[in-house]
Amino acid sequence: LNLNTRKKALLDKIPDIEKTLSMVQFLKDKREGKLKAKTDDELEDDDDESSGAESSSQTMTFELNDTLYAEAEIDTTEDIVYLWLGANVMLSYTQEDAIKLLTEKLTAAKTSLTNATEDLEFLREQITVMEVNTARCYNWDVKRRREKRLAAEAAEGSSKA
Repeated sequence: LNLNTRKKALLDKIPDIEKTLSMVQFLKDKREGKLKAKTDDELEDDDDESSGAESSSQTMTFELNDTLYAEAEIDTTEDIVYLWLGANVMLSYTQEDAIKLLTEKLTAAKTSLTNATEDLEFLREQITVMEVNTARCYNWDVKRRREKRLAAEAAEGSSKA
């Protein structure tokens, strides 16, 4: 892979990892009761219903593609999340393990992006140095040819006189 392709892929990948990490963190916080997601409408609905099953699940909208979304009802009391790893592979993780894995992947991706950016900058500097050196060599050659031509003309002029 060339560096520009790798940098572009990382720039696409990092927001996805951050989005997934924030969702897993949200589910963990929701499970631990740190978030109060109930609005006034939900409180009124709970008063009307006798079962408390509504509080253990939540309707979420998932992005399947750039323009395709799906709704699903998930159980927020469950400690298991499923992560899509790509290549038709999906694995289940505990929320803690998923957060740890995603944090490691995010850190690795950001480090890789930093390295790719630094490498590209280094290459740009080296290309500039090479272009300057090529111009210097060309100018030196032009000067050498001019001096050689002038010396030849001076030799011809002195031999004619």
